[in-house]
Amino acid sequence: MLTLMPNLPDPDGFYDELIRAHSGLSQEQSDAFNARLILTLANHIGDRAVLTAALEAAK
Repeated sequence: MLTLMPNLPDPDGFYDELIRAHSGLSQEQSDAFNARLILTLANHIGDRAVLTAALEAAK
């Protein structure tokens, strides 16, 4: 089951960390970083039904 309610203990801190991770990257590098991050998190989740639900929720 996909969790859509807030679930991060420090969402603002994570957002700041995410923005800093993109600092100094070109648009192409930023896009590649996002793709790697998505695939890393998808691998960690490992549940195809959850990933499919996440894709639908993101649309």
